[in-house]
Amino acid sequence: MTGAGDRDALEPVPTAPPGRAGTPDQALVERLRAAGCVYAEDEAELLVAAAGTPDALAELVARRVAGEPLEHLLGWVDFGGVRVGVDPGVFVPRARSLLLVSAAVALTGPAPAVVELCCGSGALSVLLAGRLAPRFHAAVDVDPVAVACARRNLAGRGVPVYAGDLFDPLPAEWRGRLDLVVANAPYVPTEAVALMPPEARLHEARVALDGGPDGLTVLRRVVAGAAEWLAPGGHLVVEAGASQVAVLEALLGEVGLVPTVVRDDDLGGTAVTGTRPPGRRSGSSGVAGRRDGN
Repeated sequence: MTGAGDRDALEPVPTAPPGRAGTPDQALVERLRAAGCVYAEDEAELLVAAAGTPDALAELVARRVAGEPLEHLLGWVDFGGVRVGVDPGVFVPRARSLLLVSAAVALTGPAPAVVELCCGSGALSVLLAGRLAPRFHAAVDVDPVAVACARRNLAGRGVPVYAGDLFDPLPAEWRGRLDLVVANAPYVPTEAVALMPPEARLHEARVALDGGPDGLTVLRRVVAGAAEWLAPGGHLVVEAGASQVAVLEALLGEVGLVPTVVRDDDLGGTAVTGTRPPGRRSGSSGVAGRRDGN
């Protein structure tokens, strides 16, 4: 997840990898294909494996044909080789967001202090917890359904998940001490939400998709807050649409963060990073004026 909908306007919600526990018949495959499922054979296998009984399978297939995301029906998605739970209504992690993980790992030193904002299912934190071994690690989301989902995914990893708006619920003692802030914040312009696939716009929380008039309303606030919460030498890593990069670079510069753009054509992803220069005090010019996203 064109300039009008970089996140998902023309891209379907990703499907999970095929399961091998059941063998679907061709009629089921053809029904899914007729409903627009590109990977009908794989989806059919997964649904057969998940159903357990013919009646349960019939219900799952009917819901899938009606447009519910496969991941919501299965209750999980494969993200970077790890099965991450995804509840109905929660944003389904896209493969392109793996670029945020690799970019963050490349930037971050040993035992960092890490926060994931707009965490959704907590998928980024699931991978980062294993790859970075943070000394402090927390995740935040404003949507209570997403918070509950992320808490289950991160329960065994020692990562608390806070309910609240961006940096607001974080422990105050970590202000100015974070080494990494990562966020897959909503960045679809409001008018472009209607162009997204029905799987996304009808079944994922609007708050996880709608980024305001230009798609950058939430990201402006993330950037402003990061300038206050990052330690000297700390990094912000966010996902954005290709058409939003120039504006986002300017926003980072305004608050004293040094921008870098990372692209991965294979994943179709764009990550924008902002580094707080060593020795720079928090509260750089422009921060106060952007706390409210205006």
